[in-house]
Amino acid sequence: MDISSKEKFKMKFYSLAVQLNAIILIFAVGVILLFIGPVQYRIPVFIITLLITLVLSFYFIKKYKETKAWLDEHGDKGKDT
Repeated sequence: MDISSKEKFKMKFYSLAVQLNAIILIFAVGVILLFIGPVQYRIPVFIITLLITLVLSFYFIKKYKETKAWLDEHGDKGKDT
């Protein structure tokens, strides 16, 4: 893999890592608010955070598959086999 491809992969990897951390954080905040939030807002806030988490998860999976395909395509360049 050449230098520009490595840099591109690093940016793709960092982007995916940040997205995954955001998904985990949003879900965790939703669960915490389910137990300690104001009573009248517990269920709606949990449902909203769950929906946000699901939407972001589908987007993450799509980007992950694209990045994996890109890496499979560009990862073998420069190998001596």
